[in-house]
Order: sequence, then structure tokens, then C-alpha cells
Amino acid sequence: MSLQQPAIFCNMVFDWPARHWNAKYLSEVLHGKQIRFRMGMKSMSTVPQFETTCSYVEATLEEFLTWNCDQSSISGPFRDYDHSKFWAYADYKYFVSLFEDKTDIFQDVKWSDFGFPGRNGQESTLWIGSLGAHTPCHLDSYGCNLVFQVQGRKRWHLFPPEDTPFLYPTRIPYEESSVFSKINVVNPDLKRFPQFQKAQRHMVTLSPGQVLFVPRHWWHYVESIDPVTVSINSWIELEEDHLARVEEAITRMLVCALKTAENPQNTRAWLNPTEVEETSHAVNCCYLNAAVSAFFDRCRTSKVVEIQAPRTDGERMKKEELNVYSHMEVGQTGSQNLTTGTGKPEAASPFGPDLVPVAQRSEEPPSERGSIFGSDGKDFVDKDGEHFGKLHCAKRQQIMNSEKAIKEQIASNATTAPSQTFISTDDLLDCLVNPQVTRIVAQLLIQGRSL
Repeated sequence: MSLQQPAIFCNMVFDWPARHWNAKYLSEVLHGKQIRFRMGMKSMSTVPQFETTCSYVEATLEEFLTWNCDQSSISGPFRDYDHSKFWAYADYKYFVSLFEDKTDIFQDVKWSDFGFPGRNGQESTLWIGSLGAHTPCHLDSYGCNLVFQVQGRKRWHLFPPEDTPFLYPTRIPYEESSVFSKINVVNPDLKRFPQFQKAQRHMVTLSPGQVLFVPRHWWHYVESIDPVTVSINSWIELEEDHLARVEEAITRMLVCALKTAENPQNTRAWLNPTEVEETSHAVNCCYLNAAVSAFFDRCRTSKVVEIQAPRTDGERMKKEELNVYSHMEVGQTGSQNLTTGTGKPEAASPFGPDLVPVAQRSEEPPSERGSIFGSDGKDFVDKDGEHFGKLHCAKRQQIMNSEKAIKEQIASNATTAPSQTFISTDDLLDCLVNPQVTRIVAQLLIQGRSL
């Protein structure tokens, strides 16, 4: 957990039963089960191919494999998608819903080997894609990420947290826990996004049997470079997530309020297809209060909250300590350090033959899609996607499906500590229209208009 850069574990899963989970095996295990595939174009553009612009197909893995061999029937679910022009991606498939009647299979994945006792497939997601399938460049608001490559290879483009200004972040399309980049990082429009040239791209081709560790807030764009790819991942929770959930709740409220007011009939244009929860203002208020209450509950036994001051000039400003509660402490929100705010010095380098750091790539990435698909991956480091918040989807759905219960809980909390657990719309607006905040927003708006 002290690693501050992406790294590849090369010898950790040789005894995992899940190492045999290729697409053919999974098609037999999931025989007849309908899975949702995201369909995207193989053609390259300078505009990211967000999930809101893709179409979707319900099909079995058998039908996917048949289509992927270019033997699709004209009557099959993929009949409208020419295999030479489209890719398919079954992404974000949670084990708990995918293998709901086969829970024994959870034990085939052993994240406990990485120092997380009891963690297995129950806290994991499955990704199955064809050549060209990819996730747009984004960072995950919560946690860090472990990714096990089972079949085929995936190319990862990674950028450190301090490069965020150069990635032109956006919350549209909106999805809790995902901050997207406006840039197609494999074919960037440098005239529109000139600051991207300053970004420090790290690249790796992740091969079967390897596990990639993605630290907190590292940007990543992931693409399948083999005919069929299968990956398994798990998002690992961190202490910093408690404060991040409050920030995400604020973002949810603002985005939903502004976008639904703009066009209440067209939520699909801005709401990511993976974000399926209610977006009413009342529900979002409850969600924000639940996040704040959970934050205080978690932090009561700690001492200090460290809040990193906003950066107006692109440089990290001095942290300001804020005594929000008598016994509270969280880590720096913008730090790359994955320790729990202990401030201990870094240990000796852990890298060696079985743990390889992901190297930075200095030259420009290929701009033509053909050069990326045509590569066998050997020109990249060969020793190596969209959401810790999603890990708690069941928990969040339970909250959203019981708005009345939440309100009652908030009212009960407010009886004992109203100033700490209840956040009204006016409280939020007081913060949003604070002169310091509006100054930063004005600067960002001006910068955006001058692109």
C-alpha cells in the first residue's frame, strides 16, 4: 500500500483457479446467461468514445465468441454490427450478480494473497472484450485498483495525479466515482488541448498471469489489443475515501440539479449508462447527508483533518489543518501516498524480478489506430478499467431505495449533533458561493473559454 506508482506483479497468481477463466470456459459456466455488451467503433477520432455515445447488445458469451470469429448469424444479437468495424465489451460485470447462483466460484480469486484477508471474487468485477474494446481515460475517485489479466493482453496508458490539469477533467458524462478526461489520449487534439503535452504518460502491456496495481487517483485509459481479453479486478478501499464520498455527493447534487434543470427529459445525454440511480434533488440531499454522517462516524476516534488548499496557480499550496471534530484524521486528498496519513518515510525500493514498475514513456503515442492494433505489444514494457464507489453499489442502492429511512436516520442524528451531521441546501450553497470558491470557478471558466 506504500507504492506510489503503478507496478506489475509477475508471480502472484500461478496457483489461482481463476487463471483458467478464458472466455470459452466462462461461456460454459454462464451457459445461456444474457450479458450486456457495449458496442463501440474501431475507427479513431480525437473525441473520446464515451459510454453515452455507444450502443448496447444483450447476448450470451457463446454468441459473442461466434460474432468475434466473424461467423455471426444474420439473426443473432450482433447482426447490426460489422465485426470489422465494431468492438464489443462486457465491462463492470460484478461477480455477485454475474454468478449469483454459483457463489462457490468466488473462491477462485484470491486477493487475500495480496494482504487483504478474506477478499475474493465477491469483491471483484469481470471484463470481457474484443480487439479495440477500451475505456475512456478517467480516474477513480475512490480506492486503488488491482487488475488480474487472465486472457489476451491489454495496453494501459497511465498518468499521475499531479497531471490532472493537463488531462482536462470533466464530470460529463456523470458517473459517481469516475472523473473523465476530455481528451482521447491515444489520438489527442493538441490544438484544443495543448497542456496535454506536459502529461507524463506511463505505458504497459499487461499479459496473462500478471497483476497491475493502480494507485489512488492515477488516470488510466485501457484498450484490448488481442482478439479476446478477459480481466478481473478489485477496487481496494482507502481511508481517504470517506472524505471523497462527501465530495462525490456534492458533485452529484450539483450536476443533477443543473443538468436536469437544463433538460429534464434527456438524462441519457449526460448520465453514464452505468449510473442508474435516482437523480432527484431530494434523494441527492439524503445521499449527501448520509455521506457526511458516515464520514463523522468513521473519524470520531482520530485527531485532525488535513484539508489540502485549492491550487490556483497549478502548484500545490501548503496544507491547512482544520479541526472539524475533536478527534478526527484523514489523509491528504491530493496525495499519491497510499499510506493512511502516517507520514512515515518511504521504505527501501520493493521492485525486483517479480514486481516491476510501470515506466514512463517519453515519445509521442501512435496517432493512427492501425499502429496500435497492429502492434504485438513488444514495443512496450512487456512485464506487466471505471470505480471503488461501484464496489459499494449494493450499499448505495439500499440507501437510495429507502429515502424515508435515511431521512429518519438523519433526523435522529441531528437530535444529538445537528451541526455535524445535517447539511441543508443552504449550507451547501454557502460553501459553493464562498469568494474563494467562486474565484477559482471563474478562473477555470475563463481558462476553458480561452482554449
